[in-house]
Amino acid sequence: MDSSIITDRRRLRRKLGFWRAIAVALIVALGFAFYRFALGEAGTQRPHIAHVTISGLIVDDDELLERLKKVETSDQVKAAVISISSPGGTTYGGEKVFKAIRAISAKKPVVSDVRTLAASAGYMIATAGDTIIAGDSSITGSIGVIFQYPQIQPLLDKIGVSLQEIKSSPLKAEPSPFHEASEEAKAMIRNMVVDSYNWFVDLVADRRKLPRDEVLKLADGTIYTGRQALKVKLVDAIGGEAEIRAYLTSRGVNADLPMVDWDKKSNTPFLLAGAVSRLIAIFGYDDLVKTQDINGILPPKLLLDGLLSVWQVGRD
Repeated sequence: MDSSIITDRRRLRRKLGFWRAIAVALIVALGFAFYRFALGEAGTQRPHIAHVTISGLIVDDDELLERLKKVETSDQVKAAVISISSPGGTTYGGEKVFKAIRAISAKKPVVSDVRTLAASAGYMIATAGDTIIAGDSSITGSIGVIFQYPQIQPLLDKIGVSLQEIKSSPLKAEPSPFHEASEEAKAMIRNMVVDSYNWFVDLVADRRKLPRDEVLKLADGTIYTGRQALKVKLVDAIGGEAEIRAYLTSRGVNADLPMVDWDKKSNTPFLLAGAVSRLIAIFGYDDLVKTQDINGILPPKLLLDGLLSVWQVGRD
């Protein structure tokens, strides 16, 4: 075959391949736009109740804070329901979320919906709502602060490794995992924990309209079921969506308003692929994507530093 004909065919194949790629990209982009409009953003363009879920460990989360800010400033949001399922997290992370929810509450009614677990910093952010509604068997409370650090010196001793250090002052870089903390270092950390704890107690006393002495009795790290928390006034009511709707109606919110999720749709670089997978499922081909859990490809990032307000199950 003539070499010029072969060259022309190859050139034609390359052009076809290019335009096929463009067509596929266009279809994906259109599908993504449809997905976002039909399943998400369209619902936020009309009057509604915003529903935000806060779950897992609470950290300094810029995306969540930005989302809460949009809930605060949206004229279409007439009220907000914050559903909490969290054992807590960093005290600073809880403080930031608490303030963001209080900013929403200054403009529209906010209900804190305590789900399975809202303890420690999880309870802290629950107090930001105008009312707290929990389940009978929800776990809440655990008011307190903890600072933890590892001690690996015994392990280093076993393997014959030592660490030498020269520092500007005795309390620099304390506590250290490489040696037992001095009494001065322990006192420094204890003062920091107590100061943060006092801030937490004052916050609960103010938000729950309870005497500080009464809150101190509750703030010994104890966890409570929803029913127990109701008795000690840490929550306002037991119930679910019906009770949430009833409260919002009492605040002048239209009972017929839809509740629209303002939850994060994806936290991976595969957002387009996730949208395409959802569209495939919508059109009845979900068997093709059942095993493709795109959001599970990357492990969640877990980084906790600083003072913690987190409930932990004890270990033997």
